[in-house]
Amino acid sequence: MQLDVVNTSNQKVGALDLRDEVFGNRVRTDLIWEAVRHEQAEARRGTHATKTRGEVAGSGRKLWKQKGTGRARVSDVRNPIWRKGGTTLGPQPRDYGYAFPKKMALGALRDALAAKIRDGQVVVVDALAVTEAKTRAAAQLLKDLGHTRKTLVIDVAPADALVLSTRNLPGVKLVPANRVTARDVMDCARVIASQAALTRLQETLG
Repeated sequence: MQLDVVNTSNQKVGALDLRDEVFGNRVRTDLIWEAVRHEQAEARRGTHATKTRGEVAGSGRKLWKQKGTGRARVSDVRNPIWRKGGTTLGPQPRDYGYAFPKKMALGALRDALAAKIRDGQVVVVDALAVTEAKTRAAAQLLKDLGHTRKTLVIDVAPADALVLSTRNLPGVKLVPANRVTARDVMDCARVIASQAALTRLQETLG
């Protein structure tokens, strides 16, 4: 399998060989789904909280005696049955993260990239660089390379000028090659990667 390598003007300047044992296997959508689910769970803040009857402000005095009044028995004003009382079994702060094997995460990334390559949504550039740290320069560069909606840009070590010029572009996410995940790949319509970044990923995922 080969992918065309283009320059920043989207003109072909070479080709990149991809190993079939890395990107030529069956795409396991269930593994990709599990990796995306894990990353989203890790990103949840889990700061939701409700007050139990022990945390609601109010007196703990028993309002009336247990028997002899003709009314229903009651404890205090903080009981969950009454208005403004505590919440029974309400949500409490928690961590939604869980263990996920590293090999499964790498496998999901490999399959996600393979799916994008088969769909023709991956553009390989010989080098990603802008002449100056200007949003306009990065916008023109990505437009020439086919950016329309959501685009993932991958480089081995993005230059500061590229980072500064792409951070304000809507729908553009710049990620180093050693930090990219399956969720990043699946959450975009096009992947623009430098030749060095895709070569590094092929070595890591092989």
